[in-house]
This record gives sequence, structure tokens and C-alpha cells, in this order.
Amino acid sequence: MNFNGKNTVRVAILDLYEGVANQGMRCIREIINQFGESANIDLIWDEFEVRLDKQVPDLGYDIYISSGGPGSPLDSEGSDWEKVYFNWLSKVEHWNNNPANVKKKKVFFICHSFQLACRHFSIAQVIKRKSTSFGVFPMHLLHDGKDEPIFNGLKDPFYSVDSRDYQVINPDHNRLHRMGASILAIEKERPHIPLERAIMAVRFNEHMIGTQFHPEADAIGMSLHLQTEEKKKTVIDNHGKEKWQSMIAHLNDPEKIMWTYAHIIPNFLYMAVETLQPVEI
Repeated sequence: MNFNGKNTVRVAILDLYEGVANQGMRCIREIINQFGESANIDLIWDEFEVRLDKQVPDLGYDIYISSGGPGSPLDSEGSDWEKVYFNWLSKVEHWNNNPANVKKKKVFFICHSFQLACRHFSIAQVIKRKSTSFGVFPMHLLHDGKDEPIFNGLKDPFYSVDSRDYQVINPDHNRLHRMGASILAIEKERPHIPLERAIMAVRFNEHMIGTQFHPEADAIGMSLHLQTEEKKKTVIDNHGKEKWQSMIAHLNDPEKIMWTYAHIIPNFLYMAVETLQPVEI
């Protein structure tokens, strides 16, 4: 995987963790660095603290990755930082909708950012879950998901880290159709439980895509993190020892988290960079 390295590719990481310690930002940085090295391209990235400092990137970047984060994706409605965030998102939309702008801006939304994007685009309902979803779970591809390039190389179902108190459900199919958007994946089918399955991945348009799970989670780092005394105690106290043991086992399975980490965001980056390459005549 080698690109023409003449042009610099600029990536903006929007940090929605509000200063809370996390593994997500480290994982995103590492995926970007690894991709730049393997693709042999001049790739630089900058970070923007959205919620505490109300920082957002300008339109001078080629690729944007918006992180997960703590707290409610509903309680921030009308807040100053969310206004700044949605204003940035609208500017990216306007850029991409302008035919004069040949090079489009590609955006990937993760978990909290995904929930905010679903609210912004009014494609579904965002609500609090009855209980926290925390662990390594299967993600089931829908018809459009099976044709989605960012899932190339993944099985159906594939596995990913899921950590959330909220969920996206009740899609507005008319709105999705008008936007040209599509639902790509849902959480595990459980016919015996009378609850609607949460939407786990959406392509909002040709240039924007997102997941409610954490495709950036890396197995080694997550495993070490879960085995620290503090985190181990937190998980066992809140979810039980069996859940902790299950997560460690899933993280060490090369066909689960490691496989997802190596494919989804790298596939997104590959597709994004490919559209930036000069066409040889």
C-alpha cells in the first residue's frame, strides 16, 4: 500500500473526552501513525479539544476523526461547545456540497460523536439505555454494510469494543433515503428480547461515516488497561468478574478486536487518501 507521497495529507482529531483519561485518543494517534508509515505518505495530524476549550479545526484539513467521550449526548444540547461543534460540521457539509471543491473532506465519527451526528442529521432517536453496554460484542452487518468498503476484510458478524450508556434507535427511513444515508450495522440480534436493536454504524453521505462502537480500540493496550488493579476493580464492581474475564479473552483473540482495529479506520484512511491522489494523464 504505497501512495504518491508528493502531497502532505492533513488529519484533524476532534477530542470529545472532556479531559477524562481514556484509551481512545492514544489508539487514534497510533492508527494514524501506523497508516502513514505503511502507506509511505507525508501525513501530519493535529488535535482539538472540543468540549473544554471549544476548539474545532478549520477547513485546511483533508480528513477528520471525531472521538468518543463521556457523559450524555443529550444533555449537551444548546451548550456553547456543541454549537461550535455543529457549526464546524455544517461548514464541512457546505464545503463538500460545493461542486467547485474537487477535494472533499472525509469525516469519521466514533461513539459519542456518532450519537451527536445522528442528532444533527435527525436520522434516528438517541436515548438512554436501560443498562450500560460494556464489553466486546458482535456487530451484525446489514445489506448496505456488506457492500461498504470500510468493512472490507471483516466477517459478519465482526467484534468490537462497545462502551456506552446511550443508544441510537428508531431510524427515520424517509429521512435516511432523502439524505442518501444508509444503516450499515446493528447490535446483536436477540429475537427473544422485546427491545429494538441499536444502530451501530451509518454512512451519512458519501464523505461522512460513523460507528457507535469503538473500532479504534487496540487489543494489547486495552488488555493492559483492563488488567491494572484500578480498572480491573472498577469493571468487576460494576459488571462482575465474568464480564472482566470475558473481555480479556476476547481481546486476546486475534480474529476479534485485533482484526477490527486493523481494518475499519485503516480502510477509511486508505479510501480518503486515495481520493486525494493526483490523477495521471
